Amino acid sequence: MAVPRTALKKWEKVREFALGMPGAVEEFPWGETVAKVNKKVFVFLGVADGSYPMGVTVKLKDESAHAHALTCPGAEPAGYGLGKAGWVSIPLEQKGAPAAELLCDWVEESYRVIAPKRLIADLDERD
Repeated sequence: MAVPRTALKKWEKVREFALGMPGAVEEFPWGETVAKVNKKVFVFLGVADGSYPMGVTVKLKDESAHAHALTCPGAEPAGYGLGKAGWVSIPLEQKGAPAAELLCDWVEESYRVIAPKRLIADLDERD
């Protein structure tokens, strides 16, 4: 199954952004791509081979960001009980899916929730 070009471009941009965060590493548990910091996942990127619809899952503690993310077409609290902890799954292939820039903002928020303070300080020094 072919992945829509716009969804793939967004996915690639979000992945590159996530891996540019201080201390971020890419791993492939459960056959999907994730970005981790300090051995903890801060963004689930799913798979890019077209075997499953493309999307990202981020942890949003900020109430307005969390509510905004849930208004995206097809977005829902993440499965496996993660939704109760603020994780939101956002599809990339649906019409009206968020722009890559907004997705990157949410990835940064998720990173800030998960990362240790010293790495957040490194990130703040960049800005």
